Amino acid sequence: MELITTVSAWLIPCFIAIVLVTATFKKVPSYELFVEGGKEGVKMAFSLLPFLVGMIVSISILRSSGALEAFIQLISPLLTMVGIPPDIIPLALVRPISGTAALGMTTELIDTHGPDSFIGRLASTMQGSTDTTLYILTIYFGAIGIKKMRYALKVGLLADLIGIIASIVIVSILFG
Repeated sequence: MELITTVSAWLIPCFIAIVLVTATFKKVPSYELFVEGGKEGVKMAFSLLPFLVGMIVSISILRSSGALEAFIQLISPLLTMVGIPPDIIPLALVRPISGTAALGMTTELIDTHGPDSFIGRLASTMQGSTDTTLYILTIYFGAIGIKKMRYALKVGLLADLIGIIASIVIVSILFG
């Protein structure tokens, strides 16, 4: 264990030193390239800002308006009939949009129901089995200027749906 801690503490500084020594031997202007990369990073951050603000506002409107709660109330009887706890639906809907919001919901579910409860285990499994598809497409595609994300969106959301269904089935089999 101590070896792993020591290696992890020295890995990044050694990597940086190797890069700098190699750049020096090849006579590459490493500091100038570093500064140029920093400039590009700042430009990229400013170009992504509108996409991030749009995502944050959308999530806030969805939760604050009560639309999410109304939708859950509407489908609760059907969910209960097939053995899906309605409490998990907000997580399933928000996870493809925002990882931070989903993590907050997972934490809330675990605080409410307990980490060893069916809902706690399902929320944790769902958190690990799905991805933030809309966030990824918005940020990465927006950063490089791709406008047509039709197929990527379909495949990403399908993968999220499969992850949600697999989470429910596996947790039901193992802990139900």
